[in-house]
Amino acid sequence: MTDLYLKPGFNFSNTVRNDFLAGKGVKVPKATSTGTTIVGCLFENGIVLGADTRATEGDIVADKNCEKIHYIAPHIRCCGAGTAADTEFTTALISSNIELHELSTGRKARVVTAMTMLKQMLFRYQGQVGAALVLGGVDSTGPHLFTVAPHGSTDKLPYVTMGSGSLAAMAVFESQWKAGLNRQEAVDLVSAAISAGIFNDLGSGSNVDVCVITADGTEMLRNHKTDNVRATKENTYKFRRGTTAWKHENIRSLVVDEAIRPVGGDAMDTT
Repeated sequence: MTDLYLKPGFNFSNTVRNDFLAGKGVKVPKATSTGTTIVGCLFENGIVLGADTRATEGDIVADKNCEKIHYIAPHIRCCGAGTAADTEFTTALISSNIELHELSTGRKARVVTAMTMLKQMLFRYQGQVGAALVLGGVDSTGPHLFTVAPHGSTDKLPYVTMGSGSLAAMAVFESQWKAGLNRQEAVDLVSAAISAGIFNDLGSGSNVDVCVITADGTEMLRNHKTDNVRATKENTYKFRRGTTAWKHENIRSLVVDEAIRPVGGDAMDTT
C-alpha cells in the first residue's frame, strides 16, 4: 500500500483521472442537488436554527429522521446541507479545532472564529467538499448568523436559507420576518420556513428540527414539528383464499430421475 492511502483527511487523487476521462469524451456524473432545507434567523435574544430531517440517495429516501443541526461548541451550532458525510466530518473537525482554540487561549470562542475556520477549510478544497452550512451562535459580542457556501464564500444576514428548499423557505422569511421577534415568534417562523421547504421540495421532508441559542444556553427541539404524518390506510390489501379464480392448473415435476449404469464386465449394477 502506498503512502497516498495512509494520509489523513480528504483524498482527491481521482480528480486527475476523471479530468482525463472527461477529455476523452466519457460522460462524468453531474453534481446532485443538496436535497435539504436549512434556515436560521435572529431574534431579540439570540438565534434560531432549523432543518428538515430527510436524507436522500438520489431518488431514494435513505433516512426519514436524520439530524442536520451539528454541534460546534456549547454556544454554537451549524446546520449542514449537501453530502451528509462531508457536513458531518467538516463540522466535527471544526468542533475539535474550536475546543483546542479555547484551551490554548483560555477564553470562550467567538462565532466568527468558527466561521473563519469553516470558510478557510472549504476554500482550500475549492468546492470538492460538498458542505453548504448555516452557522449560528451567541458569544460575548452578541448573536451572529452566517452562511458558508461549499466554495468558502460567506454571508452575514438577519435571516438565511440554504439547500434545495431554500427558495420556498426564503419566501416565508421575506414576507414574515421583522426585527425584534421574540422567542416563540422566531421558532414559529423558522418552523413555517422549514415546512415550506418540506412541501415544495422533493429532497426535503419528514420532520422539523429547531435549535434555540441564547446567552443563557442552547435548547435543541428535536422533531419539534411533524408535518408529513403518514395517514392510515382505509382498506387492507388482504384477500381471503379463493378470491381470484383460475381457468386451468398444470403441475410439473422438477425432480429429474437419473440412472447410473456400469461400464465393464464385473461392475455391480447400481441402477
